[in-house]
Amino acid sequence: MEESMEEEEGGSYEAMMDDQNHNNWEAAVDGFRQPPPPPPAIPAPARETPGGQLLAMPAVSVDRKGPKEGLPMGPPPPPEANGVIMMLKSGDAASVAKAAPAPTPGSTININTSTSKFLMNVITIEDYKSTYWPKLDGAIDQLLTQSPGDYIPISYEQIYSCVYKCVCQQHSEQMYSDLIKKITNHLERVSKELQASPPDLYIERFNIALGQYMGALQSIVPLFIYMNKFYIETKLNRDLKDDLIKLFTEHVAEKHIYSLMPLLLEAQSTPFQVTPSTMANIVKGLYTLRPEWVQMAPTLFSKFIPNILPRAVESELSEYAAQDQKLQRELIQNGFTRGDQSRKRAGDELTYNSSSACASSRGYR
Repeated sequence: MEESMEEEEGGSYEAMMDDQNHNNWEAAVDGFRQPPPPPPAIPAPARETPGGQLLAMPAVSVDRKGPKEGLPMGPPPPPEANGVIMMLKSGDAASVAKAAPAPTPGSTININTSTSKFLMNVITIEDYKSTYWPKLDGAIDQLLTQSPGDYIPISYEQIYSCVYKCVCQQHSEQMYSDLIKKITNHLERVSKELQASPPDLYIERFNIALGQYMGALQSIVPLFIYMNKFYIETKLNRDLKDDLIKLFTEHVAEKHIYSLMPLLLEAQSTPFQVTPSTMANIVKGLYTLRPEWVQMAPTLFSKFIPNILPRAVESELSEYAAQDQKLQRELIQNGFTRGDQSRKRAGDELTYNSSSACASSRGYR
């Protein structure tokens, strides 16, 4: 009798383990099909013994082997929060699933709220006006007023970062408008200062203003290259450098060209009244701003810019020679002399060539 009782107890335990393994396989397959529900809060798990009593089973890893040696029967059941493995019959699992609380809307994570804040801090128009544009305004002031070749203590990386963030936050239009307004106000002040200059300083001051502005553009345009690429070129179909050059043409050069050109022609007729470098900078700068101004003084522009006048013609060689003779006479009248030509010896050139040939021959030896 006792042996039969032991056989019944052993058979019921094996049947229960087979049911448990079968349920575990079904749970594993369902886990691949849909996300598992949140773990329910239930009392300590237990198993039913052959005598009808429930015994708690601790969460220990048991090396269960199947019919063949070393082959697992199935994946281990998932551990609960209290560290106990639950072994339930198929009928009890349904009741536990019903008792599990459903997720509430408040317990879910709202991914759509303030998504952009995870990528970049939001810059409002107030932040742009109070924080970002003042940094750009101060840097532009220093660049516009520095002398060519001077060093100014500004962080180009910080300024470029401000431009980049403002463009990413859709402030390109406002930033472009502020930049144009800023430079326009600066050029209007420069124009008023030139108007108050005396004639003897007018050319030199215009050269300083032109060189200072063109030098500033070499730093301003690269700093705003991100705005130029993604706003000006894309939406306005223009280029930032061309727009800034046009500002100088409209607010400075056009207002002073008719006062500047007579002074340049007068300085050309008087040698060394203006240094050649200053004359070259102004003439080349005016040609860059507006090539049509060549028609006002083609001879003046042709001295510094090639291919301004028509090509030389063989039939006009005598006329070219007459112009050169006229220039020589004007230079003599203004005090320039050719020097004493009587002291030049006729054989100097031959003597120099022969001595150079002897020196070279000795060097080869």
